Amino acid sequence: MVSVKSAPPERPTMECQTEHFLMAQRQLDEIALEMGLDMELHERLRYPKRALIVAVPVRMDDGTVKTFTGYRVQHDTTLGPAKGGLRYHPEVNLGEVSTLAMLMTWKCALMGLPYGGAKGGIKCEPWNMSVGELERMTRRYTSEIINIIGPDKDIPAPDMYTNEQTMAWIMDTYSINVGHTVPSVVTGKPVSIGGSLGRHEATGRGVAFCVKKAVAHFKIAGPSPSVVIQGFGNVGSISAKILHEFGFKIVGVSDVFGGIYNPGGIDIPRLLAYITEMGKVAGFAGTTNVSNSELLELPCDVLIPAALGNQITAKNAPNLRCKIVVEGANGPTEPEADLWLHKNGITVVPDILANAGGVTVSYFEWVQGMMHLFWTESEVNTRLEEIMNRACDQVFDMCTKTGLRPRMAALRIGVSKLAEAKRLRGLYP
Repeated sequence: MVSVKSAPPERPTMECQTEHFLMAQRQLDEIALEMGLDMELHERLRYPKRALIVAVPVRMDDGTVKTFTGYRVQHDTTLGPAKGGLRYHPEVNLGEVSTLAMLMTWKCALMGLPYGGAKGGIKCEPWNMSVGELERMTRRYTSEIINIIGPDKDIPAPDMYTNEQTMAWIMDTYSINVGHTVPSVVTGKPVSIGGSLGRHEATGRGVAFCVKKAVAHFKIAGPSPSVVIQGFGNVGSISAKILHEFGFKIVGVSDVFGGIYNPGGIDIPRLLAYITEMGKVAGFAGTTNVSNSELLELPCDVLIPAALGNQITAKNAPNLRCKIVVEGANGPTEPEADLWLHKNGITVVPDILANAGGVTVSYFEWVQGMMHLFWTESEVNTRLEEIMNRACDQVFDMCTKTGLRPRMAALRIGVSKLAEAKRLRGLYP
């Protein structure tokens, strides 16, 4: 590839260029410079291919009509149809969705999946809405974006505050509009209507596989490495359960209400039963209550931030007492903190690798739906472990050969694959 000595003198200003999106662009710019990426290819990767903003009017339970704002962004479709989650949250905006779509592009390329990156969202407060209101909002949103989604165009999946039921509503709305059932228009569906066994656990299971590989590669001593997990939702709780089964010692976990700590280890099966009854981790017998901020600074071998973004900052990074950070959430580490941790000997396994189990099994679900041939849960989990292990090996080997920190090594692998595909396909017209 041709080395670039300077950037173009002028670049377009886009509405998606929020702080988070500019941060994702800076990461791309950093690795493009390190790679000597062709300037024209680099420029094409800096912006989303397509962004759609829609009004979503919904009849509320009290009879009034409220209009929500919905988004769907496709960052790239060079390697295949766009793929990405759908989130419902009051902080959803074009910049956030565009950022996550870009990260999905690198994630899919890194994992070797035939997808480009996409993301969608609706700006709302789902916890204040009834099931009926959520269904009507989802179906109207689907009808508004129906021209750009489809099994060969863009395949949504669950994300923050969306789930299997949300995907079932999208699938049904799309199928009614085209006149026949189309299971592969979404992934993360209920198994009874074409979902894949193992999909619900896939992201957490992938995080656990990454932890296992990272501990072995970076030679963390001891028969039972200690783990702290921030966030005990789907990803965090499943990671904890599987790591506990692997023989890891889970010493701290937290949810939105706070955290708990036991340096001798927490009985995860008992904790899961306790949460089912009490609805939170705080107060679990044999543990000490801690705040979410205190939890991040607990001594451990592995820290898994599996809650919200921007949890590890330049301010609290010097207080971390872990050896490895494995990012279960999207963007939990700010760029300045990422650099500080690398310089001070704390390895960060990036989100585009660590939480890629979800999109990997979504790919399995999509393939199964297209073939009308379904695999056992054991087959799904075995295939997932093979792909996660392969990607981990590629990233860790790249770190060893180049001296890059894992985030940049993962980006280099993903961007290289995409850049080569773009070079071969050319620019039309």
